[in-house]
This record gives sequence, structure tokens and C-alpha cells, in this order.
Amino acid sequence: MNKQTSPLKFLRLAVVSALALGLTACAPGSQAPDTAPTAAPVTSIDPASAGEVTLRLTDFWGANEGEWIESMVAQFEAKYPNIHIERTQEDWGQLTSTLNLQISEEAGPDIATANNGWQSLGTLAKGNLVLNLDQYAAAFGWDKLIPSTIARQNEFSTDFTKIGEGSLFGTPIARVQPIGIYYNIEKLTKLNVAPPATFAEFEAAAKKAKDAGEIPINYGSQDSPTAALLALQAVFGTAGSINDYVYGNPAVTAEQTGLTKAAETVQRWNEAGWFTPDHAGIDYQTAVANFVDGKGIFRFEYQGSLGLSVEQQSKFGYIQMRNENGGTVGVGASPAALVIATKCKNPDVAAAFLDFLMSQPAAQTAVDNGLIPLLHSDVTTPANMPLLKQEIEQIATIGESDGYVPYFDWASPGMLDVLVQQMQLMYGGRATPAELSTAVDVERNAFLAESAS
Repeated sequence: MNKQTSPLKFLRLAVVSALALGLTACAPGSQAPDTAPTAAPVTSIDPASAGEVTLRLTDFWGANEGEWIESMVAQFEAKYPNIHIERTQEDWGQLTSTLNLQISEEAGPDIATANNGWQSLGTLAKGNLVLNLDQYAAAFGWDKLIPSTIARQNEFSTDFTKIGEGSLFGTPIARVQPIGIYYNIEKLTKLNVAPPATFAEFEAAAKKAKDAGEIPINYGSQDSPTAALLALQAVFGTAGSINDYVYGNPAVTAEQTGLTKAAETVQRWNEAGWFTPDHAGIDYQTAVANFVDGKGIFRFEYQGSLGLSVEQQSKFGYIQMRNENGGTVGVGASPAALVIATKCKNPDVAAAFLDFLMSQPAAQTAVDNGLIPLLHSDVTTPANMPLLKQEIEQIATIGESDGYVPYFDWASPGMLDVLVQQMQLMYGGRATPAELSTAVDVERNAFLAESAS
């Protein structure tokens, strides 16, 4: 998440040129080796016997997510009083665009949140900036804990020609964050419309909202336009085609993943006036605030990113729209990959902290903060969080359909920039949905060719 601004995160606008600079700057005077370093073999890890250790953690989590990680740090330090974790929180875009510079510095983070895919995690691994975690996966049993569909989101071949297989370079946390649709319960009720479950029902509801003088879909496309596009791709495409495309199958085209139809849909909605007026000038944070304040009936969003209080939970509902081919396909992942810097002086302790973030207490703490758990089902949902209960029920349909797919921009380091640019061109009348898909294929295929050379 990942994400693109976390606050997403999951609306991640990364600066690819800065990433490239970081890759070349990570090891002054030397070239990165052909494979990233693997942590020394370990059989058991006891942080309590490690002596006094300070670890630096840098992440992009704010709002409910920030409260979650603060609680996890406090719980870990209470369990191991000899361990101190210095946490720094940064804006998603700032951290993603500068992480490989920061993590190579002596005073930089020992542990950090990285965006999945080639754009961030793959660049860090290939640049020898983060550890290969295979030894820790064996020591802690992560290979049994993490489902393969989640683990592959953090895996790369050690020659860095393939994503989705090979060695583990990042770990998930005990939270999952798909893209879904939030709706304003009061406004939808006034329209006498039931929460839609299918694409046809959603369009009917949006049309009725427009006819009633409401803003059907809250939207801001200044810096984060892709959530609606990717959510619709998961409605029109299949899980197999999207996974194959992102994980590097050159035989699959963007059009075959449902991307073109998704782009045609958002273009049609834009022309019909279903989006917030003048959305090209609305940034992500403003759009979120407007929706929470009651401006708009629906919003495509990453779960947990509205920053709702317990009192606000009763005002909103959540939908995981069904796939046109049957079942439910959902764009989702753990909302960041946790990495350990190659230069970390206490990697065993750092790995123990990563393990703690995948534990049952981490999953329960996620639920307590209004977030969706991952890796553990033995959690209790607070009775005063009706929206969270609905989110958990709706999102469970993705797992039941084996329908999780990675974020589409993981397909190449520059894919997010291409998607954002093409969507903005399309809204401005200077690109078509077909041209958007063509640009995506050009970006992905060029990257595959470069990786294979």
C-alpha cells in the first residue's frame, strides 16, 4: 500500500527520478552486487538478551494508522524494555521519493515502510539497500504464516528480473487495505436507494443521485486519481489477468485486464458530471475532508483512510463491488512492506519487531483502531464500530473468491506516473481510454525488456 498516499499510500505519487538517483547513490564508490545480501542464518532470536538497542523506524502512517503503529511500538517496548524504537512519520510521497537516499545514510532508518512493486521495494532490493529476509522467514515461520498471495507481493528473484517469486525482501503487517466504495448512509437513504452490490446497481444509484442534485461520486484528481480506475478494473477484469500482468507475463495486455473498460467508464462518468465539479483542482486530502463533511454520496477509497472517529462510523457504509465475471476481485495488500536496512546494526531485533507487527496482538490492535485485520481471524470487533463490522464482512468476499490482486502500478517503476498522467490527459480531452492502455503497455513492456537484458 501498497497504497497510494496514506493517507495513502495507496495513492502514491512517487518521484521516479529521485528513486533512480537513490539507487545510484546508495553505495558510493562501489557497484551493487548481483544479489541483495541475505541475513546471516539464525536459529533463535531473543530481543530481551540483545542488550540496550535503539532502532529507527520511519513510516508514512497517520490518523488511525498512526495510532496503530504508536500502540505497536509501545507494546513492543513494554515487552522488551531494553529495546527503544525511535519513530519518524513522513508524508507518503516524501518518504517514497526519498527512501532509498534516507535508508543508505548512517543516521537513516533501520526499519521503514516501502511501497510494494518495482517502484520502491524492487528498487531498494536491487540497489542492495534492504536485506533479503529469507533466513528470518524460516526462523520465525513466516513462510507458514503469510498466505502465498500476500507473500508474493514482497518477493523478487535474486537476479531482479522477476516480481512475485523468489526471495522475501519485505514483510506485510497484520492489516489489509483494499480499495472499496464508501457511501453516505443518510444521503443514500433519502434517495430511497439500497447500497448497490453490482456495477449496474451502482450506476443506477449514481444517476438517481445526479438527478436529485447531489454529487454522485466524491473525487479529486489533482494528485490521486487512480483509486476509481483500479477499483473498476477489479470489476471488469479477472484476478488471473491482473495478477499475470503485474507479475510480468508479457502475453497479457492492459486491455485484457479490464483497464480500457475501466478508463472508458471513468471518462463517461466525468462527462456525465458524476464526479465532484472541478475535480482537477482538488487534492487528495481536500477530497477526503469534503466527503467526510457530507459532500458526495459515494467515494472510491482505500479502506481505513477516511480517518473516521467512532462517532462518525455510523454515518458511512462500505461496499466491495462484485466482479462482472462472478465472485469478488479486490485490489488490496498489506498497507506497506516493512524493510530492514542493509546497514542496520541489529537486524535480528529489527526482524523480531517485524514479526511482532504480524502477530495476533497487532491484528487485534488494528481492529481496535478501526482497521481491517490480516493473518489472524481470532479478533473481536468493538460493538461501537458498525462500519468496521461491515467492512470486514464485505472484504471477506475477496478472500472467499481468492480474488486479491496487487496494485496495478507495481508492474514497473514508472507505472504510477503513467497512469496519473494519462488519466489527467484523458479528463482534459487529450487522450482516449485506448491510448491510456497503450501507454501502460509501452511502459510495462519496456521495463520487462530492460530487466531481461
